[in-house]
Amino acid sequence: MDQTPTLSRFDDFYKDEDQTPPWVIGEPQPAVVDIERAGLITGRVLDVGCGTGEHTILLTAAGYDVLGVDGAPSAVEQARHNAKTRGIDARFDVADALDLGDEPAYDTIIDSALFHIFDDADREKYVRSLGRATAPGSVVHLLALSDTGRGFGPEVSEETIRAAFADPGWDIEALTTTYYRGVITAPHADAMGLDVGTVVDEPAWLARIRRL
Repeated sequence: MDQTPTLSRFDDFYKDEDQTPPWVIGEPQPAVVDIERAGLITGRVLDVGCGTGEHTILLTAAGYDVLGVDGAPSAVEQARHNAKTRGIDARFDVADALDLGDEPAYDTIIDSALFHIFDDADREKYVRSLGRATAPGSVVHLLALSDTGRGFGPEVSEETIRAAFADPGWDIEALTTTYYRGVITAPHADAMGLDVGTVVDEPAWLARIRRL
């Protein structure tokens, strides 16, 4: 990214009654479902950049101690509404991903399509923020759009992920290819030659990164 989008811009996305954001698909990302089924989520969990709450709701329903946070108040409001509608007592807060606090509170952090929105400077701040919110042994699961995609959203390379976590305090245990599911909206329709509302599975990276 040349410049990280502002939080107010994301908040406007969620406030727009005429167009749902392309990353809001009404269900968890399949890659995150697979992580949970593989038993790779443990302890206290943070769903950072939780959006409308699909992953927090999924994990809460499965019995995890999980908190969903997002910098956009409208996203958190919608997440709480979604949880209430489904009868799930999920927890959500408004929080800045670049400043998650200084307490190493989380054993597992889920990042579904947040890392790739940051520019170079904010990416460094974000990784430092993750470091402060975790303790040795904690794991970050990172799902980000790949630079081999069709421009569905911000994209990053494998090298970008490896460089961001090159500090000795991190170990990239796995970095594999997968896909990210989204919905075509008007801004993408012409560029991608697809109808509005089409569900797409775009190339993505899935990283498992351990705090040392």
